Amino acid sequence: MAEPVRVTTVPGEPEAEVLCGLLRANGIKCGHRPTEEDDSAFENFGGEGGTREILVDPADLEDAKALLNES
Repeated sequence: MAEPVRVTTVPGEPEAEVLCGLLRANGIKCGHRPTEEDDSAFENFGGEGGTREILVDPADLEDAKALLNES
């Protein structure tokens, strides 16, 4: 199995769950985890659980990007 790749980052866990729900509803397996990026646009910005990165299988990356850009 390939190592998951990042699609995007969001300011917190609730936002990550919403985006993963959208991806999953469209047949894309998704996960999220905390990230400690210093250059994140969401650094020190509200949200619960800190900045999260949204992860998908590399084979789904382009479809996931397109879907998230549509929403």
